[in-house]
Amino acid sequence: MAKPKPFATEVDLCKRFISSLPEGWTAYAECCGWDILLVRNADGFQIGVEAKLRLNTEVISQALEEYGAFYADHPGPDCRAVLVPFDSQGGFDRICRYIGLTIIYVRSEEQVKAGTSFGYRPKSFEPGLPGDQHGTNAKEWHEWAPAKRHTLPDYVPDVAAGAPSPVQLTSWKIAAIKIAIILEKRGFLVRADFKHVNIDHRRWLPSGASWLVLENGVYRGAPSFPDFKAQHPRVYDQIAADFDRWKPAEPLAPSEAAASEPKQESLL
Repeated sequence: MAKPKPFATEVDLCKRFISSLPEGWTAYAECCGWDILLVRNADGFQIGVEAKLRLNTEVISQALEEYGAFYADHPGPDCRAVLVPFDSQGGFDRICRYIGLTIIYVRSEEQVKAGTSFGYRPKSFEPGLPGDQHGTNAKEWHEWAPAKRHTLPDYVPDVAAGAPSPVQLTSWKIAAIKIAIILEKRGFLVRADFKHVNIDHRRWLPSGASWLVLENGVYRGAPSFPDFKAQHPRVYDQIAADFDRWKPAEPLAPSEAAASEPKQESLL
């Protein structure tokens, strides 16, 4: 009988790792091209993580920096790592150490419990993350000194890390959620709203994806309007709670604008 795998999917692997993170670290799932982008809250130190159920050359290649002069000043994390189950020993330790990648081995809850039964409690993952002081865990972690770090989204993504076709919380998605919230609160949109949140309006119009319909000079939601709240329920509520901080100026509806225009009196 085959031994059951500690993690059924890469999503399970990432979930276990994120739930075991020590205090002081924030995990940005499916962010900036990484399965997980770890950020140390104290100073913004970043670790880019690619996850795989089996340690192989594919995941190693995914974690490497693009080569060539064109990529020299591109943003990147301070350290790069691959995330694999604890029993996925692929014989790449020396190679990864040589090219500057860290292999993070993750134990399932069952593996931790099994170790505890022998009189010791193994860690949920190894090695530990870099400390606040430079040089901590120097043997396990290798700094890449990027020209600049990744720009983080304004909100921590509420998506599952490690999914095959992940739903991502991009800057475009945050702006799109703001458009949806304006529509929800006001009942209509004007073109100035798109400029305010810095998103291209053309995709939304009847001539584009038909997410909106034109009605009496303003735009209202069409049946095909995306359900961004279903995709990002937590972030949607967070952005809505911040509405007073980022909301656009309140426009006049066309009927109100017409009523407010000065009327020329008859000379007779």
